[in-house]
Amino acid sequence: MTTSRTATARTATARTEKPEGGSPRDASPRTAGPRGGGPRRRTRTPAASIGLHAGLLIGTVCALFPPLWLLVTSFKPKSESFTTALVKDFTLGNYRHVVADTHFLSWFGNSLIVVAGTTVIGVFIAATTGYALSRFRFPGMRPLMWILLITQMFPMAVLIVPLYNTLANLGLLNQPAGLIITYLTVAVPFCAWMMKGFFDTIPVDIDESGRVDGLNPFGTFWRLILPLAKPGIAVTGFYSFVTAWAEVAYATAFMTGEENQTLAGGLQNFVNRYGTDWGSMTAAAVIVAVPAGLVFGFAQRHLVSGLTAGATKA
Repeated sequence: MTTSRTATARTATARTEKPEGGSPRDASPRTAGPRGGGPRRRTRTPAASIGLHAGLLIGTVCALFPPLWLLVTSFKPKSESFTTALVKDFTLGNYRHVVADTHFLSWFGNSLIVVAGTTVIGVFIAATTGYALSRFRFPGMRPLMWILLITQMFPMAVLIVPLYNTLANLGLLNQPAGLIITYLTVAVPFCAWMMKGFFDTIPVDIDESGRVDGLNPFGTFWRLILPLAKPGIAVTGFYSFVTAWAEVAYATAFMTGEENQTLAGGLQNFVNRYGTDWGSMTAAAVIVAVPAGLVFGFAQRHLVSGLTAGATKA
């Protein structure tokens, strides 16, 4: 009798705790909302809300102020470059001076050649290297992976002297091909490691199906794997582009002569020991930033997924 009464009491207690129309799992302890309709949401105090929005506003201003001030200064006369007021006498003279009176078009052409070569060759080498590291096991694979990591530990300034001697012995100084090779030494190790991590996310079954259909390893890579690796290709292409477009140290060390310089090296011609032509420099900087912005906008939709895949799998 005692056992049956205890069981009856437990059943009654369970029925009391069970909400109407709910399941037994609904009786699990949780914080009820104001009307018992679900978990209670944390409410932000007015002070915390004000602090959050103030921090976001300050961060936005800090991020947008330099490029906006650069753009405003490029439309000012040289006499008003250091004034804090907005544009009073709007002028395009700085842009006309940069394009017509300097070697800017030559710098732009040299940069296009170097950037195109670095991006195309860098993406191809990084993609094939990353695919080989992801899919195959071969002698020297582990040392190769270590080399890709170790080469990224050296500052670019340390490598200028040995690279300069190498290019001088090969006769590649003041040549776009020599500058492309030096940029590949920077872009390929990082991009190959990232592509290896991205290829790890693609199922190996796709490679096996390609071999069943009679494709060789390169055919499988080119026809089946590479179309699935567009986010990773976008990231490596963008990184290679930025490396060649905005780099200054190698461009000024290996390309001498005003007509042989790239855009990054050519901007230094507006600075001398007597002063700085801020109007021309800001105008040239705005022109240089436009292609980079266009490339970023084109590759933006692939950047997040590509970076995430490479970071989580590498």
